[in-house]
Amino acid sequence: MKTLAILSQKGGVGKTTLATCLAVAAEADGKKVAIFDLDPQATASFWLDVRKSDHPAVVSIQTIRLKAVLNAASEAGTDLAIIDGAAVARDVAFEASLVADYVLIPTKTAVFDTMSMIHTINIVKQQNKPFSIVLTFVPPSGQETNDAVTAVSELNANICPVQIGNRKAYFRAQSEGKAVQEFEPNGKAADEIQRLYEYTCIQLYDGDVNG
Repeated sequence: MKTLAILSQKGGVGKTTLATCLAVAAEADGKKVAIFDLDPQATASFWLDVRKSDHPAVVSIQTIRLKAVLNAASEAGTDLAIIDGAAVARDVAFEASLVADYVLIPTKTAVFDTMSMIHTINIVKQQNKPFSIVLTFVPPSGQETNDAVTAVSELNANICPVQIGNRKAYFRAQSEGKAVQEFEPNGKAADEIQRLYEYTCIQLYDGDVNG
């Protein structure tokens, strides 16, 4: 079993959106997937309630139970565990990165968001875990995106080549309990998620891009 953690100590950067969309992409790829929702707001769990389906599995747990639940998932034949982290909570980021094979750190391009991601990067680096920064809610134009890329490069951090645009399809899909590729299969957002999924699989199964 591989474990992907999606972590940021900044709220509203798309952690749950990425977790749910990537989980659906993995299931479409034939994998048995489980999302472990560590956010006290339980957004991924509410998404599953709206979805009215048992797949992908979403389990809302406290951080202290993470290792035990991951072991149980592995024994049950789960192929991919996706950890949906919580904002602010340093202990969540620490424990999740400790057990992760790879970490995605989503951030918006606004200056305060890119500053906040430094805290998460430092925690993940303490665990010596491979990670990538994913730019989310990227505007169609403007200097902010280039500034964010520059900020990441100055931190000696790997940046994902796939950017997640600021698209209404993501919000509309979430409100219906769907992944964006289910909501709008031929849309630009669906293409972004598929490319992000393929990129993430390379990192999980083919080695450490930060090494």
